[in-house]
Amino acid sequence: QVQLIESGGGLVQAGGSLRLSCAASGSTSRTYIMGWFRQPPGKERQFVASIRWHGGHTYYEDSVKGRFTISGDRYKNTVNLQMNGLETEDTATYYCAYGPYAIVSSISRQDAYTAWGQGAQVTVSS
Repeated sequence: QVQLIESGGGLVQAGGSLRLSCAASGSTSRTYIMGWFRQPPGKERQFVASIRWHGGHTYYEDSVKGRFTISGDRYKNTVNLQMNGLETEDTATYYCAYGPYAIVSSISRQDAYTAWGQGAQVTVSS
């Protein structure tokens, strides 16, 4: 079983930057993916970004492209989300997620992920 521990987040003014980190422990598959989702206040959880270690491919939700960068170290089982140019609409609880299979067609779907972090609050003020 995989456990995820997140760190980072906080309060920042619009235009600022924050960095989220996530460390996975336990038995990970050889072809796993890691991703970030977020849940804005009063809304459903939504896909933000993910990384497929094989080939180093990254995927982003359209509204964060060019502002957010997902990166990490497969062998250390860590993933980061660098968030620049933050907007008030980015305010949400951010969740790290682990998926055992790198299936591109489902990489933005929550059901592709089997373990979740505890959540990190990101608040962007105007």
